[in-house]
Amino acid sequence: MGAKTIASYQETIQSFLTVYRYLRQYGRKMRGEGLSGRAVSILRYLLDAGPLTISQCRDYLYINDSSTSELISNLERDGYVTRSRSQTDSRSVIVALTPDGVTMANSVVLGGIPLLREKLKSLSPEKLGCIHQAMREIQAALEVDKDA
Repeated sequence: MGAKTIASYQETIQSFLTVYRYLRQYGRKMRGEGLSGRAVSILRYLLDAGPLTISQCRDYLYINDSSTSELISNLERDGYVTRSRSQTDSRSVIVALTPDGVTMANSVVLGGIPLLREKLKSLSPEKLGCIHQAMREIQAALEVDKDA
C-alpha cells in the first residue's frame, strides 16, 4: 500500500467509526428519553405522510412484522399513536398520530438515522447513487446480507 492509499484507508476507517459512534450515542440519548430511533422515524413519517397502514410503517422502517407491531404497540401505550381498522378494508390497521404524537414528532431532537432519512431526501439523484454504491460496498466488505 502506498502512502496515499494508507492515508485514504485511515481516513475512511476514521469516518466510518465516527459515524458508528455518533449513531450509538444518539441511540443512547433517545433511549434515555424513552424513544428509539425507529420510534422517532415513524413519528416523523406519520407527521409527513399522514395515517398509514402497519404494512406501510414496516416497509418504511425495513423491519419485520413483529418488530413493527411491538413498536406501534409501545407508541400507542405511550399515547403517541392510535390504531383503527380501515374503513375500506377491515383487514388493514391504520396508524395515526395523536395530538401528543404530533407534539413529540415536532419537538424531538433529530439525529441518527431519523436525521439521515431527512437529509437524504434533499440530495440529488447523483449523490444518492454515490452513497448507495458506497453503502453496498461497505455491506459487501462486512459480508452483511442485504436482507439482514
